[in-house]
Amino acid sequence: MTSASLAAAFSPFETLAEVLIPHATEGDDGSHDIAHILRVFRNAMRIQADEGGNARLLAAAVLLHDCVAVEKNSPLRAQASRLAATKANEILAKLGWSEYDRTAVAHAVTAHSFSAQVMPETLEAKILQDADRLDAIGMVGAARCFYIAGRMGSGLYDPADPLAANRPLDDKAFAIDHFETKLFKLAEGFQTAAGRALAQERHARLKAVLDLFLDEI
Repeated sequence: MTSASLAAAFSPFETLAEVLIPHATEGDDGSHDIAHILRVFRNAMRIQADEGGNARLLAAAVLLHDCVAVEKNSPLRAQASRLAATKANEILAKLGWSEYDRTAVAHAVTAHSFSAQVMPETLEAKILQDADRLDAIGMVGAARCFYIAGRMGSGLYDPADPLAANRPLDDKAFAIDHFETKLFKLAEGFQTAAGRALAQERHARLKAVLDLFLDEI
């Protein structure tokens, strides 16, 4: 995909996307690449169409929410969204954005992260958090879980006790443990009505993935 066609995928904010895509990701994490950014954008626009909010601010927050890369196993992981928010503020300042708009984008970026444990206070922040979490559940969420497990050197499952009936859950050692430690909990915390509806559908898909996986092993 050319840079022009990639930016066009972020319609009606293709001009903004063309400027921000070079800053959107860093590193080589395929679970937080430009494809992830685009999926989150589409989720966000779908929710915004029902819930309202400032679509321009939301688009900028989506494009910059992962602009700082911190590995899942890094001790700085919980700081990732705050670091991204600071960088996003700096990028938008250079583009002449007002302090009010920069602050709104930075808050949305900070609050989107599960690890940061920051409550979203604006509609745009709530939508971004929902849109990002939608990409962590469902079929794509399962694929990202297994991808990250491979990236971190984890196994798929404990062959002696796949469902951790007689051991503590350990999602650093086994990929499917992450379904119980985090992924299955996400659908309960969605901020918007539109997001919750989409989350229930994807949560059911995620459970189906695990059921099929367990059947095969």
